[in-house]
Amino acid sequence: MQHHDWIAILDFGSQYSQLIARRIREQHVYSELIKFDTTAEELAARKPAGIILSGGPASVFADGAPLCDKAIFDLGIPILGICYGMQMTTMLLDGTVKPGNSREYGSSDISVTNETSLFKNTASSLNVWMSHGDQVASMPAGFEAIANTNTCPIAAMANEERKIYGLQFHPEVVHTPKGTTILKNFVFDTCGCSGEWEMAQFIKESIASIKEKVGDNHVICGLSGGVDSSVVAVLLQQAIGDKLHCIFVDNGLLRGGEAEQVEKTFSGAFGMDLHVAHSAKLFLDNLKGVVDPEKKRKIIGSTFIDVFAEKARELEDVKFLAQGTLYPDVIESVSPLGGPSVTIKSHHNVGGLPDDMQFKLIEPVRELFKDEVRALGRELGMPDEMIDRQPFPGPGLAVRILGDITEDRVKLLQEADKRVQEEVEKLDDYKDIWQSFAVLLPIQTVGVMGDNRTYENVVALRIVESMDGMTADWCKIPYETLAKISNRIINEVSGINRVVYDISSKPPATIEWE
Repeated sequence: MQHHDWIAILDFGSQYSQLIARRIREQHVYSELIKFDTTAEELAARKPAGIILSGGPASVFADGAPLCDKAIFDLGIPILGICYGMQMTTMLLDGTVKPGNSREYGSSDISVTNETSLFKNTASSLNVWMSHGDQVASMPAGFEAIANTNTCPIAAMANEERKIYGLQFHPEVVHTPKGTTILKNFVFDTCGCSGEWEMAQFIKESIASIKEKVGDNHVICGLSGGVDSSVVAVLLQQAIGDKLHCIFVDNGLLRGGEAEQVEKTFSGAFGMDLHVAHSAKLFLDNLKGVVDPEKKRKIIGSTFIDVFAEKARELEDVKFLAQGTLYPDVIESVSPLGGPSVTIKSHHNVGGLPDDMQFKLIEPVRELFKDEVRALGRELGMPDEMIDRQPFPGPGLAVRILGDITEDRVKLLQEADKRVQEEVEKLDDYKDIWQSFAVLLPIQTVGVMGDNRTYENVVALRIVESMDGMTADWCKIPYETLAKISNRIINEVSGINRVVYDISSKPPATIEWE
């Protein structure tokens, strides 16, 4: 999709590269991570308003350190180098970099010695987040130092005439309080962006490009009931109407009542052409006696493909398959140990379809982060309860039932889980919770009910907060809520006599138990 004014971020592998993209998008300016070795010619053809060179784990002195095409400095497009990006700029433009005697990492105070456009509306002394070993010893011709610290005489540099800047700290992290102002100065003042990249605009452009791509053909969309696939389906419906056919595979491993909810919403409220495969029995039969988590995932994946393919064959002349791939799934990050590495989570994609079913892919939200997909859904008029749904694993409850998966154990977990949801949703800060669910453990413990001893199942509660699922902390849920969940599960769900709370963070633990 062509964006009118956008910022290109050359990715040198910094753990913060995605953050730079997010910070700029928050200003309603489109930004995209692109490979560090994109040529000046390719870049010029895409007409970015500005270029940011990200940080990275490498040292400019390392063998095979990643370098950008030197010709980008002659394009006349404003450039901002961050940390590694600043050192590389210095080297490529014939300044000198020296290996740092001490690695500077963490919070630091810089003195701004020259306001330049970059530091407009900040202050003469700024708290910033440093992370570097090497530093600039002498600047290239035409540059001046615009900030320093006690140990780093050139903490920021500028060549106002060529609009090339370097920062020895990370403006994109929250630990640099005025960092957003600095990025705004670069994006708006230096690059002249307008800040008009809005969801309404995105929808208009998406619909136009989907129409153009699809023409008179038909599109299949796999619906899971999750946020991403739901938003994609609604967007496609607005673009191509009844040429959209949705397939929903009910694998019997969803939360209680969820399959009915999906049917009601999509064929009812949205009036879509929805084909439901009721395959709970098939999935359970295939999973019989399987306890190894990886095996469970593989069986669910391959059964899903068989069922999906069978349903898809019932539809005539379909050329396209729509998927809810998100930006973090497609970002090509640069591994410092060699070529760029690309990993896409396998269960995000209906990969591995049989040979007679080769579809062209449509991935309308592949440029967006999760929170942007939610914003898109709101703009499309979707109800909050769909937009605010917690992420749910592809294999469903199979990864939350440890040990053997049987119809009875699925029902037991659905009942317990329902009570977790009902109580957690009453919390004021419910929206800050990333995921909340119950896990059925493969152990029985002794309990007392009335005068009788019981020997029944244990359920673990997992409730976590997270920005993107990469890292997560367990939530400090009020004791009253935990007590209520525990009482309700033990009293109302026959077969469970003990509830425990999982207080591990990710890493080292994962969010799901399997």
